[in-house]
Amino acid sequence: MSMRLFVSRDAGAIAVGADEVALALKQAAATRGVAIEIVRTGSRGMYWLEPLVEVATPQGRIAFGPVTEADVPSLLDALASNTPHLLRLGATEEIPWLKRQTRLTFARCGVIDPRSLDDYRAHGGYKGLERALSLGPDAILNEVTASGLRGRGGAGFPTGIKWKTVAQAGADRKFIVCNADEGDSGTFADRMIMEGDPFLVIEGMTIAGLTVGATKGYIYIRSEYPHAVEAMNAAIGAAKRGGYLGDQIGGSTTSFDLEVRVGAGAYVCGEETSLLESLEGRRGIVRAKPPLPAHHGLFGKPTVINNVLSFAAVPFILAEGAKAYADFGMGRSRGTMPIQLAGNVRYGGLFETAFGVTLGELVDDIGGGTLTGRPVRAVQVGGPLGAYFPRALFDTPFDYEAFAARDGLIGHGGIVVFDDSVDMRRQARFAMEFCAIESCGKCTPCRIGSTRGVETIEKIINGERVSENLALVEDLCNTMKFGSLCALGGFTPYPVLSALKHFREDFAPIPTTLQAAE
Repeated sequence: MSMRLFVSRDAGAIAVGADEVALALKQAAATRGVAIEIVRTGSRGMYWLEPLVEVATPQGRIAFGPVTEADVPSLLDALASNTPHLLRLGATEEIPWLKRQTRLTFARCGVIDPRSLDDYRAHGGYKGLERALSLGPDAILNEVTASGLRGRGGAGFPTGIKWKTVAQAGADRKFIVCNADEGDSGTFADRMIMEGDPFLVIEGMTIAGLTVGATKGYIYIRSEYPHAVEAMNAAIGAAKRGGYLGDQIGGSTTSFDLEVRVGAGAYVCGEETSLLESLEGRRGIVRAKPPLPAHHGLFGKPTVINNVLSFAAVPFILAEGAKAYADFGMGRSRGTMPIQLAGNVRYGGLFETAFGVTLGELVDDIGGGTLTGRPVRAVQVGGPLGAYFPRALFDTPFDYEAFAARDGLIGHGGIVVFDDSVDMRRQARFAMEFCAIESCGKCTPCRIGSTRGVETIEKIINGERVSENLALVEDLCNTMKFGSLCALGGFTPYPVLSALKHFREDFAPIPTTLQAAE
């Protein structure tokens, strides 16, 4: 009987040597005459423990990590002889960081073989679609609406309303588009789910198609995600062979097909109308709204555009019922949010939990503070366009409205931690520079405003007329916030103004005596 081992094929795990560990395990096993089977899974999301090696036992999986190539011979010997090993972490499900999560969307990630349709089904996959087929479009819409699911890409728009708008639109064709152009700093949940549980995204998109009457879907993935592209294409092929894509899905009369399209890497193509322009073969430039994509979207047809995590949440809602999902969370933020901890943090990775956990708990308790051991000074939530929060705001609950009330946004759920060595002037400059580089150029406030913003903040850094230039930056931010066509120019003021508000001491003019001394 062979020993069953699990090693991640997630890009994050591969980056720290998972492929080399898997190969070393095969070679060491062959040398020792030990029969092993290696299953390449997604990641459990505990990146400080990658490469993680799990072994199947009658009592459940036992984890070891982080494992290097040099550790493999001793690890395999320990496994073959059932003796202790220094890298043993115990039962994977009992690791505290994993155990305290509420994994609804990521329940299978790191558990199943992402290439195996049978494995997906054995772990509850396609139960949501099967129930959806028995319910019909109107009842599906009621379930999604009652669940309280909101867009997980950043805007937080109610998914049920978006789907209803497309369902009621009259057209000969409709489309489902998955926005997998995950470009925010400190975010990797979309990539993880596509690489670790791709059938979940396919199932969610198929349910959306069934609901609104669309027969074709596109997954728009950024070119920087080659492993996700490969995983999604492999899963689409397997789903077609298994009767879950194409004609007569699951034995029904419904048809739905999917195709992966790869973007060229423009950050602005994460904005839905720019994404549609790119999908249609044009340069990714923001469209003026209205008309909304729900009425006039891809190729001029009614289109549902949702983020990867939005579609990935749908199968659970249909399989377990709207109430089971809505029971988690707080206020208007229902269900769970896959939160990504990154930057200068001790325990970086994916932590899925119900809305309501505080920012301080996420950074200090779950994240373990900074990797450098220095005090946490600032935390940016919501990508490069998110606000910087100081420790004084660490009591903020992770909730759309709570963050908005404090001039912040949770966006895609990415949290980037900075210690006390951070220079907030340079972070403010970076926000403007990022916008200047990534602007599609269609609207003046974003195209010109960001460039002038970089120049003005540089003057502040150089000590030139600091008070006047600070006032100018604030005025410029207001123009960009209310005058830009899309969120790129409209949200760039968030990091800049939050840096000015909460870290004003970094922008203070250098005293004349100090300048002379320098």
